[in-house]
Amino acid sequence: MAPVVSAALGALGPLLVKLSGLLAGEYGRLKGVRREIRSLESELTSMHAALEEYTKLEDPSGQVKAWISLVRELAYDTKDIFDKFIHHLGKRGHRGGFKEFLRKITLPLKTLGARREIADQIDDLKDRIKQVKDLKDSYKLNDVPSSTTGHLAVDPRLHAVFAEEAHLVGVDGPRDDLAKWMVEEGNNSSKPRKVLSIVGFGGLGKTTLANEVYRKIQEQFDCKAFVSVSQKPDIKKIMKDVISQVSCQGGSTKDTSDWDEIKSISKLRELLQNKRYLIIIDDVWSAQAWKTIKCAFPENNCSSRIIVTTRIIDVAKSCCLGGDDQMYELKSLSDLHSRILFFTRIFGSGKNCPDMLEEVSNNILKKCGGLPLAIISIAGLLANRPVIKEEWEKVKRSIGSALEKTKSLEGMSSILSLSYNDLAPNLKTCLLYLSLFPEDHVIERTRLVRLWIAEGFISEERGQSKQEAAENYFYELINKSMVQPVDIGFDGKVRACRVHDMMLELIISKSVEDNFTTMVGGGQSLKNQQGFIRRLSIQYIDKELASALANLDLSHVRTLIVMPSCCIEHMPRLDLFEALRVLDFEGYEDLKDFDMNGMEKLVQLKYLNFRGKYISKLPSGIVMLTNLETLIFGYTRDQESPAGFGRLTKLEHLQGYWLTLSDGIGDMKNLQLMSGLVITSSITDVLEDLGSLTSLKELKVCLRLANGISDLVSCEDKRCEEAFLSSLCKLGTCKLRSLDITPSGASLDFLDSWCPLPSSLQRFYTHYMDSFTKFPKWITPALTNLADLGICIAEMTEDDLVTLGQLPSLLRLFLWPSNKLVGTIQRNSFLNLKVLDFEFKTKRAYVTFVEGSAPKLEELTITFSVSAAKANDFYSGIEHLSSLKEARIYLDDEDATRSECKAAAAEIRNEAGVNPNHPALIIEREPKGEDDEEASGSNEEKSKGVSDEV
Repeated sequence: MAPVVSAALGALGPLLVKLSGLLAGEYGRLKGVRREIRSLESELTSMHAALEEYTKLEDPSGQVKAWISLVRELAYDTKDIFDKFIHHLGKRGHRGGFKEFLRKITLPLKTLGARREIADQIDDLKDRIKQVKDLKDSYKLNDVPSSTTGHLAVDPRLHAVFAEEAHLVGVDGPRDDLAKWMVEEGNNSSKPRKVLSIVGFGGLGKTTLANEVYRKIQEQFDCKAFVSVSQKPDIKKIMKDVISQVSCQGGSTKDTSDWDEIKSISKLRELLQNKRYLIIIDDVWSAQAWKTIKCAFPENNCSSRIIVTTRIIDVAKSCCLGGDDQMYELKSLSDLHSRILFFTRIFGSGKNCPDMLEEVSNNILKKCGGLPLAIISIAGLLANRPVIKEEWEKVKRSIGSALEKTKSLEGMSSILSLSYNDLAPNLKTCLLYLSLFPEDHVIERTRLVRLWIAEGFISEERGQSKQEAAENYFYELINKSMVQPVDIGFDGKVRACRVHDMMLELIISKSVEDNFTTMVGGGQSLKNQQGFIRRLSIQYIDKELASALANLDLSHVRTLIVMPSCCIEHMPRLDLFEALRVLDFEGYEDLKDFDMNGMEKLVQLKYLNFRGKYISKLPSGIVMLTNLETLIFGYTRDQESPAGFGRLTKLEHLQGYWLTLSDGIGDMKNLQLMSGLVITSSITDVLEDLGSLTSLKELKVCLRLANGISDLVSCEDKRCEEAFLSSLCKLGTCKLRSLDITPSGASLDFLDSWCPLPSSLQRFYTHYMDSFTKFPKWITPALTNLADLGICIAEMTEDDLVTLGQLPSLLRLFLWPSNKLVGTIQRNSFLNLKVLDFEFKTKRAYVTFVEGSAPKLEELTITFSVSAAKANDFYSGIEHLSSLKEARIYLDDEDATRSECKAAAAEIRNEAGVNPNHPALIIEREPKGEDDEEASGSNEEKSKGVSDEV
């Protein structure tokens, strides 16, 4: 795995790779140059090795931390200088420019300008490296041990084991449900062992809940035990702890001091073989640890039970591989329970909060986010403060710093830090990066992944691209309960995430300590800024903050993320950020007045995001950003790309809002996503280039031709269609996975000649009525990867439905036939479909379902023609959709009477009521009347209530 930028080591790893590259090139053979670079490489390699050891220390001294910080800052500055080298050499542009430039660097400097500036910076680097090296010797850091065990800390989970039941809030319901599940059929001695795994965020109350279930049912078991595992489990000790507890209950104990791991497991199995046992295995951190531990617990058909708690979803799943096992995902406390717990801990009652503290209490509880440990910890802190609003406001503002410094919050900090410390270094870096986003901010997965890549946090791994590796990191943070998933799609992919407020406080604290991120307007003062700003998030800015920023050196800022709430007129000038790699204005409503001057000076920029609603035009300086990999923008008044746009040959993601390319794109071979391209008959050269972009995976275009408006197809339009189709045929044999076409007034029937079939295609969408006059010939079951399809068709037959039903991977289908569609979804069709939407554009549609059709369908939106369904007694067949969760039925009342519409609605409601999954049902345009008692309620029949009303 190639070295990456990290929070711990900074840019040191990539810098060493760059120096090695310089030595291997022609300029490395120049007398003097090679010696200078090799000297730098040697010193920095030694520092890198020391840094890797020091960052493994559990509790490094202040001197170690200071030295790590110095080396990290030195590495950033060194890399910036060498990046500037390479840029200047590239600008010279003549043959031998690189060699010529480096020769001049090593000669006595007699000229002013860029060469002198860079040479001075190299001399400064040499001095700094010597100072850092001398400081290491003076600190005697060579004598620092390679690892430390740290002091023995009190287990922060102990309070959960011995918590008094009377002090617990919100536990009763989950406890009683789980206890019932644990003992059901327990009187039958032939029942197998069952495992319950409880999973959730640190501090959520997993240990407390497990212990309460344990207390409630323990008397029904022959023997019982409660053990904690921890991040570095000592299996032999764990086995001996269980043996000690179950042996004592049996009236005998044995000396186990000389038992090894295997003997301990064997003896425990022997003890439990014919007994009904109840065991809690608390805080399991790996599937491997569970795999070893479970060997000690025999499956003895005595209705034995095991409860496992963990923060990691994959571990919880690995504990529940049996058909009778259950994974329980613990949720945060409700607002009501949070208030009761908070005020009871402070005032002795959940209802005694003074009116003056209501607002600040709500703000504190919002930050706690239903996390019991956070509520208890902060309530304990407030219980010792005067009941004065100003004092509570101080606590609210200082929760982040108090986590590290306040004794009463040590337990909270320890619990959160356990999860953080368990992360691999690359995951720690990716998590700390989220400190750049404010509280409750929803961060899109695709945006975050691209940001991580642009920052240099991600490298290609064996068999995985950077994109795939970054996606894995995203899901790993969710799996370890470090971030919370938001909006899980039909395909199981998480669309976005957010960070719990308490975890955000922790990672902000750690990020600031390492000078990894800096926030303006996020509660962090610029007065306390240590070292140069490297990554800057502007969450709020006014004249005062703008003035404070203006007094700082911004030339070392690598990342600038500006939140939509900021006033754009107070923003610093772009040309101050000469080292910028990432510039993100995501979500800005209007950037048309933002000063883009200086854009061309951001030569290191890799990621540029202007996605909002409006910018005047793409700045012409963009074409100078030859390192740009991601460009995202919103609506532009001038929809033509700047001249020279095709020079951006490193661009991988181009995502805009309808852009007409003025240049050829044949050299942009790295493009993987092109979204927002406008196709007209005047750009056939661009269309021909399109077919050469063999890395393209996603394409979204607007087809502006005249053939849908006029009966006559112009020669230009015909050539455009042919060029577009030719390119699609080439892309279809490469990596094209997603195609999205908006045919503005154009028909897409010419795609019937698409050949060979796009075997990799996973998604195809059209967004215009009657995009196809008939069902496309190229959509066949041979498209084995097609999972997401949205298509507008003028005419459609039942045979076309059969074809769609045979697509083996189809998960979501948006179907918009313009005219009458009557048919039946057959048995064993749409076997994997989860979402089916016939929209409301379809008139006279009547589609029914038979048993065995669409067995996995969860969401259904469909137009129901009452007149067409009349002959079939208004039957729909939704009773057979056993996985259905939501159904929205739009009643088409054309040629139908009021009573017929009411009868159709009643039949649909009856079928939903007998559906075993009790789906939520919404019937649109259902007739209502004063004389209709049943119809006087809401149009929405929600969830379980459907069957009750039937």
